[in-house]
Formats: sequence, structure tokens, C-alpha cells
Amino acid sequence: MTRQLTVYHRTGCHLCEDMIAQLLALQQQFGFSLQQLDIQDDPELEAAYGTKVPVLLADGHEICHYFLDQVALSRYFGTG
Repeated sequence: MTRQLTVYHRTGCHLCEDMIAQLLALQQQFGFSLQQLDIQDDPELEAAYGTKVPVLLADGHEICHYFLDQVALSRYFGTG
């Protein structure tokens, strides 16, 4: 079963672009699917995450925000 990660981001956000690029590079290693949701498209997400983006979640729980925490990601996948 492939695990799904969700990254909340904003178009034009360089931190968001960096995190997404890092996640895409790790996708094969960890075997996950990545859902990318632009918070600008949803007023509720905009209110919830505002300037906190990018935010990475798995199973509804935040793994990290602003920068990719590879230690936390490895822990989530049971490899760290």
C-alpha cells in the first residue's frame, strides 16, 4: 500500500517549491504519493495555514512546515 503525503502550498512561494522538489526527489526512496494543495484555492485552508506554508502532512498529522524535516519524514516511514 502506497502512503500518501499532502503538502499545502502557495503558488509563487519559494519555500513551497523547495519542499515539493525535495519530496519529489525522495518519492521513489520512500514510495509515497504526493498530493499538492494550493491553499489559495480554498478559503478554509488559507485561514488555517496562512503564512505557515509549506506544511507537510501524513494521515492528518503535521510532519513539518517551512522546511522539509528529513528526520521527521524518516521517522514517519520507520527508517529513522
